[in-house]
Amino acid sequence: MRLVSFISSSGQTSYGTVEGSDILDAGAVLRDRYRDLQAVLAADALAELEGVGEKTPLSDVTLLPPIPAPEKILCVGLNYMSHIEETGREKPKHPSIFTRYPSSFVGHDTPLVRPKASNDFDYEGELAVIIGKPGRHITAADAFDHIAGYTCMNEGSIRDYQIHTTQFWPGKSFEESGSIGPWISTPDELGDITQQVLTTRIDGEIVQQARFDDLAISIPEMIAYISTVITLQPGDVIATGTPGGVGKFRKPQLYLKPGMIAEVEITGIGTLSNGVVDE
Repeated sequence: MRLVSFISSSGQTSYGTVEGSDILDAGAVLRDRYRDLQAVLAADALAELEGVGEKTPLSDVTLLPPIPAPEKILCVGLNYMSHIEETGREKPKHPSIFTRYPSSFVGHDTPLVRPKASNDFDYEGELAVIIGKPGRHITAADAFDHIAGYTCMNEGSIRDYQIHTTQFWPGKSFEESGSIGPWISTPDELGDITQQVLTTRIDGEIVQQARFDDLAISIPEMIAYISTVITLQPGDVIATGTPGGVGKFRKPQLYLKPGMIAEVEITGIGTLSNGVVDE
């Protein structure tokens, strides 16, 4: 299934599934039982969404991040060998993890906002993992059992703020600087996740491309490490890192400006597309 959260043409926030160019508004039927998609995951009730709800054209709704307000957004930095090499670093022994907040993300087809504070607005195409089953001390062997699905992320970064100190948080937390979506694809939609391909385009030009077998620390290893520290909950988001080709390390540098279109495509999922505007 492809799982979405959205705002209808009447202004009602809801959730459902995608079939072709339509959304099935399951929230209109199930909202009294499950207030949102996160509650559906927590109840292990995804099967109840299949085929449920009236059809609405995708073009008639505003897509939100698939999980609009997750408890945790945990981002793994420097996790593709191609990106590690372009930054001049060595392969990490442990994942480098920082947090983001829901207010820093928008959904598909909603503009990213370049802040007034900086013009060093960079793109980062990423695969995001959505947790479906709670767990603490999850082993790498069991990690895939805890995944509800996958989605695309543009983990927009304000580079000068990112390097003010050794803590990444400021450059990764500007409001509406990143995007997630367009939907969550459940694992059966993708097959072997390591063989899927991520492609980032800026104004139609490919600037990043990699398979997920280029990850320095694998998805099961990330889940095992993070769940050693904290209990993962349904709806939690883990951003798995970005490949080489980010704007900061290109010659000349390529930063996002108003009027540009940033796209993150992942095979088996789809394409997350966002324009850019100034704050």
